[in-house]
Amino acid sequence: MSKVNLGLIQTHATDDRTDNLRRTVALVRDAAKRGANIVCLQELFLTPYFCKREDTALFDLAEPVPGDTTKQFGDLARELGIVIIASLFEKRAPGLYHNTAAILDADGAFLGKYRKMHIPEDPGFNEKFYFTPGDLGYRVWQTKFAKIGVLICWDQWYPEAARLTAMQGAEILFYPTAIGWLKSEKAELGQAQHGAWETVQRGHAVANGCYVAAVNRVGIEEESEFWGQSFVANPYGEIVSKASATDEDVMIVPCDLKAVEDFRRIWPFFRDRRIDTYQGITQRWNDE
Repeated sequence: MSKVNLGLIQTHATDDRTDNLRRTVALVRDAAKRGANIVCLQELFLTPYFCKREDTALFDLAEPVPGDTTKQFGDLARELGIVIIASLFEKRAPGLYHNTAAILDADGAFLGKYRKMHIPEDPGFNEKFYFTPGDLGYRVWQTKFAKIGVLICWDQWYPEAARLTAMQGAEILFYPTAIGWLKSEKAELGQAQHGAWETVQRGHAVANGCYVAAVNRVGIEEESEFWGQSFVANPYGEIVSKASATDEDVMIVPCDLKAVEDFRRIWPFFRDRRIDTYQGITQRWNDE
């Protein structure tokens, strides 16, 4: 199908996991009622962003993927006839955990999962303590409504990740996200940081001739103020819809997948790639 409606669920999270799940399910139902075909949840939607400190007890928040939560959202996807992208804290084995997105098709089938590849380590974002880097590669899935790729948060800064996903035919790149300001930095760097985040993803849309959907959370959690402003960019990098900076939001964004084909015909970046010159991209740094 050429036309597809994206549903982006931007919300807050509390320490009450049951309440977070209940509210998220209600928001998914609302999105489906309003016509969403593919619904994407924010990064680690079941909990507050717990990576603000290193605490081994927090590994208890993890769960198998697939598991109980993917079963519940698979049932919901089948009931509503929609695709759901659910970002979860995956327990793979004792001492081995991933930041993982599960993809549920409109018939409830578990299509697969993507494990976050790029793991940050910054003040207030101590993810290397919790997450093993992904080992499933960059993946796409043919869902009922579109061929989609899913990446997660810190992955959104890397053009290589977007390119390798788009090269498998992704028409839409989804980025479940948890990003915000540290209170101590907002006054000086807040506008620039948000502008950089938005700009780099708009660039991925242009360079790969596809839609990009970034789904962030909102709310203040200790020293972190999540900046919301979830958005969808079209293949020209134009922001076609953006959520509030402070409020919960359920965005319904119509996309015409024919625009992907049309854009790639007009600007054939994939045709003109000089793959014979890119060997150096796999080096950490060019010291010569």
